[in-house]
Amino acid sequence: QVQLTESGGGLVQPGGSLRVSCEASGFSTLDHYAIGWFRQAPGKERGGVSCMSIRDGGTYYEDSVKGRFTISRDGAENTFRLEMTRLKHEDARIYFCVVKPLMTAQALCNKKNVVHWGQGTHVTVSE
Repeated sequence: QVQLTESGGGLVQPGGSLRVSCEASGFSTLDHYAIGWFRQAPGKERGGVSCMSIRDGGTYYEDSVKGRFTISRDGAENTFRLEMTRLKHEDARIYFCVVKPLMTAQALCNKKNVVHWGQGTHVTVSE
């Protein structure tokens, strides 16, 4: 019943910043959940880039974005954001958010065979 809605993508110059948001609807609480951001390169499977556990507060970042991206709540418990800074051409992807119960941040970002996706939001890095 849960629906995932990504928003905030757009066109950014290299070195610029952008914030994408995810709203998860159709649930009562996310207290026992982990939320993550995945992205997909052409011809590759989607992989976790940044994840956070609401239950224990832990976060995980893929090495290529560590120090540049920050995942956090965006006010309401059902809304989350990914703040991206110092964007590079290789960051230009479609970004998807994922919500799963009873997982650590690292476990979610490393999870394979995720099947529940929203429409994603496009991030383009170009002059």
